[in-house]
Amino acid sequence: MSTLVADSLFSQLTQTFKNLETVQEPATLTALRQSAFERFEKEGFPTVKHEDWKYTNIQPLVNKPYLLNEDVDVANLDLSQADIPNLDAHRIVLVNGQYVLAFSSLEEEIGLTIKPIEEAWQEAGFERHFAQHADKTDNVLVALNTALYTSGIYLGVAKNKVISKPIQLIHVATGGQDFFSQTRNLIVLEQNAEVEIIESFVTLANTAKNLHNKVTEIVLEENAKMQHYYLQLGSSESNYINHTEVYQKKHSLYNNYNCTFPGASFVRNNINVRLDAEQVESHLYGINLTAGNQLVDNHTIVDHMKPHCESYEWYKNIPQENSTAVFNGKIFVREDAQKTNAFQQNNNMLIGDKATVYTKPQLEIFADDVKCSHGCTMGQFDDEALFYLRARGIGEESARILLVHAFAFDVTSRFSNETVRKYVEELVAKGLES
Repeated sequence: MSTLVADSLFSQLTQTFKNLETVQEPATLTALRQSAFERFEKEGFPTVKHEDWKYTNIQPLVNKPYLLNEDVDVANLDLSQADIPNLDAHRIVLVNGQYVLAFSSLEEEIGLTIKPIEEAWQEAGFERHFAQHADKTDNVLVALNTALYTSGIYLGVAKNKVISKPIQLIHVATGGQDFFSQTRNLIVLEQNAEVEIIESFVTLANTAKNLHNKVTEIVLEENAKMQHYYLQLGSSESNYINHTEVYQKKHSLYNNYNCTFPGASFVRNNINVRLDAEQVESHLYGINLTAGNQLVDNHTIVDHMKPHCESYEWYKNIPQENSTAVFNGKIFVREDAQKTNAFQQNNNMLIGDKATVYTKPQLEIFADDVKCSHGCTMGQFDDEALFYLRARGIGEESARILLVHAFAFDVTSRFSNETVRKYVEELVAKGLES
């Protein structure tokens, strides 16, 4: 059911919450919504006066009305732009956040539970973990999502279950009028469970301007393992604010591969990983190739809370034309987190005189027996290397692609899925050619 527009998104959301009718929802969840909205109403949308948003102005996106909770005709939607050649995977399709079973292909997997988020409140994993991790952060947009999420999925993997093949989660943006969407996902891996999830973001042809506020909470119980890919392929009509909160327990492994390509006008990714037990490992990798007037902002937090844990983070930004890339990576090593091994690196290659990068790697250590390092580099094309390749008969365009691939190799070579790695390298070449 569509919601009538008002003069701004804030006033729309305020009115929507006042008229909110919760059906078959426990009182505890209703109370969570109420508390979350009170926080959002008090703080409002963040501005550039907030340190974490100083380079990322969302006011032009929120100072206008949108259609909320739009009904979408899902018949005959063309999802081919999300296809990954030679990938054998289960498929889940969310259209403006709504789980569409007709487009999803899930063979029988005993021990795998997937439900629309609004139907998952009776699941044990939902009761234990929903809004227990992301909502404790200082991101007010998480509170907005908790109060008024209208779509998303609950994905649970049972104890000792290893999912037989990757799950591709396709986020489709489509609609004839400017719209605002809020998706809420909760992923829970029980003890010894393993899964690989590939999230693809696409915008269908003739789609109006759209803004997405998406929150995903991920819980890895003891010895659980997850490979997690973000492939941002949306078009210039789309704008995304994504918050991913990962909570890890003993001996768990979480790997995130975050890739953005020319297209979506605005992308803000918050990726927070909390290592709250001993012998936990996390890897965060990023490749961001931007173009036009695109802005891509990646804020990460790796929080070492207990001893004997390891984290490794490497982001590479390649802004072209007038685009802007932002990287803010924070590593916290708490007082109890002795024997921590943490690494963070951000490298940037600017292509074009008007491309911009803002980078701020941060390391806060409160323990004394640790091994930690962080840093960043900034540069442009190596003209000598370009001349060397061209002197050997390689065209300028091909030479530039080779140099960018060489720059990105440190990150792409660490992708666990070879099919996805090849696909990403092809997207990098395509993004440079265009």
